[in-house]
Amino acid sequence: NLFQLSIEKIIVALVMTFIIINGEIDLSVGSMMGLSACAFGWMVKEQGVAAPAAIAISLAIGVLGGALNGWFITRVGLPSLVVTLATLIGFRGLARVLVEDRGLTDFPDWFDALGQQGLIGPVPFALVAFAVLFLLLYIVLERSGFGRKTQVIGTNREVAEFAGIDTDRHKMILFIASGTIAAFAGLLYAARVGAVRGDVANGFELDIITIVLLGGVSIFGGTGSLIGTLLAILIVLNIRNGMALLNITGHIQTGVIGLLLIASVIVPRLKIGAAREKAA
Repeated sequence: NLFQLSIEKIIVALVMTFIIINGEIDLSVGSMMGLSACAFGWMVKEQGVAAPAAIAISLAIGVLGGALNGWFITRVGLPSLVVTLATLIGFRGLARVLVEDRGLTDFPDWFDALGQQGLIGPVPFALVAFAVLFLLLYIVLERSGFGRKTQVIGTNREVAEFAGIDTDRHKMILFIASGTIAAFAGLLYAARVGAVRGDVANGFELDIITIVLLGGVSIFGGTGSLIGTLLAILIVLNIRNGMALLNITGHIQTGVIGLLLIASVIVPRLKIGAAREKAA
């Protein structure tokens, strides 16, 4: 049940693991989820577009959004923090323009069933998608040249370039993947909830980044694993669930997750500092 209620966040956390290991960050994933969901709802309910076509266009929006981030980072040379902060605002603004203050509902039954009914027994489609994506990305990160390049670039980009790695192309692929997976997660959210609004997935990037960093991925890049991310998913989801059972409000929950994010960055730095002092 915990996985099902937060499945969209943890799916995006998988690709965010690659982004941060590569030494970058993508703050726009929550807004892209919202834009994808709102674009789907707007096309189906306001423009009469067939749902399958609307899904394909929504995923294409994710591809274009990720490519936009990648272009500014690799071609213009802007920091990913600045670029994705700007697109976080831009994507969210576009989502609100499409649906304004309305809530769009009554999607096709088969679409709602993807998020609300079991695909294999009681197991929903989104959970199956997460399992398949986790296995695929685990193999890519741990058993492929692409995964090793991701880590090398995150450790030292100049060394990677001297080794003949096309770092710009690699980063572009990662940001396109991030935008596409975020758009896919936004569609899953729309299917599970059965409605979309302009604030869909608002603030989700906080939980996603916290999960990745708490899982042992270095904020400075170069190190991390998907197994750590999976364990952190269980921790964060149980903390969220425990606070909900204690009737702690959503704003306080967000504050606790924020403190957890700070701790996940500070604690590894303290350990490194202590190790250096001991070695000296």
